Amino acid sequence: MTGPAFFADRTDAGRQLAERLGHFRGRDCVVLALPRGGVPVALPVAWALDAPLDLLFVRKIGAPHHPEYAIGAVVDGADPQVVLNDDLPAPLAAPGGYVDSQVPLLLEEIRRRRKAYLGGRQPMPVQGRIVVVVDDGIATGATMLAALRGLARLDPAQVIVAVPVAADEALARLRDAADRIVCLHMPRPFLAVGLHYADFDQVSDAEVVAALAGR
Repeated sequence: MTGPAFFADRTDAGRQLAERLGHFRGRDCVVLALPRGGVPVALPVAWALDAPLDLLFVRKIGAPHHPEYAIGAVVDGADPQVVLNDDLPAPLAAPGGYVDSQVPLLLEEIRRRRKAYLGGRQPMPVQGRIVVVVDDGIATGATMLAALRGLARLDPAQVIVAVPVAADEALARLRDAADRIVCLHMPRPFLAVGLHYADFDQVSDAEVVAALAGR
């Protein structure tokens, strides 16, 4: 069973998303992409808003034997945050100690990506600014919720979640953590983000670096 392909690829999705966000152009905005898949979506948004593009590092905690299904997520920082999905089907429940074993591995990958993508550049300041957080889609909301909780520590003026496609149940989890949510499609039933893209190939590190250099 497959769903309709709303987008040719992530760049097409970003262009469509940018059309819904055009009224933010000229305001003090920062566009933050969740790497890696959110970066090619966020680049057209940043161009359309004439806003800087930066990264918000967060890593999904995959379920045992089902790594694509997020049972939670971790955000880096001096005090790393772990957000868990409490509404898991029994077959996806993690055994004791599983999450604790995954967090150090995910933080190490975040450090690797920060160095690979940003080199020595410090994160873009967001205090008092409108922050548009972009990903290529939201299935459970756990990853984005963790990202938003980490972002809240930086005191932005507003937080806008902008995604091409999402499960409506996942968006409901995020409403208290964002000032506004912009989502182009909320298909029912929602099976997977990638089903709604004609091309959903994995985004490489090189593509992320090139996008940041282009902005």
